Amino acid sequence: MKDLRRIVRRPVVTEKTSDLRDEENQNVFEVAMDANKIEIARAVEEMFKVHVEKVRTIVVRGKLKRVGLMMGRRRSWKKAVITLAEGENIDVFEGV
Repeated sequence: MKDLRRIVRRPVVTEKTSDLRDEENQNVFEVAMDANKIEIARAVEEMFKVHVEKVRTIVVRGKLKRVGLMMGRRRSWKKAVITLAEGENIDVFEGV
């Protein structure tokens, strides 16, 4: 089994994800590109001691960026939207 901290890398905290957390009981994390939905659900359940109902994943493509004459690309990353069971929440986000 993979290390849990390598699967779930960091929470994504934006205005949109804050609204999802408050209204839909969903949390958003950056996850490893090679992680699948089953691994992501198990990692979140073990790390935060909650029950996961559904996992949706999105691959965010890196944008092209220009610095002077040079063109470059930001890295691509994977985002997971986690739906928690009714009445549960993740305490990490409470102080944010």
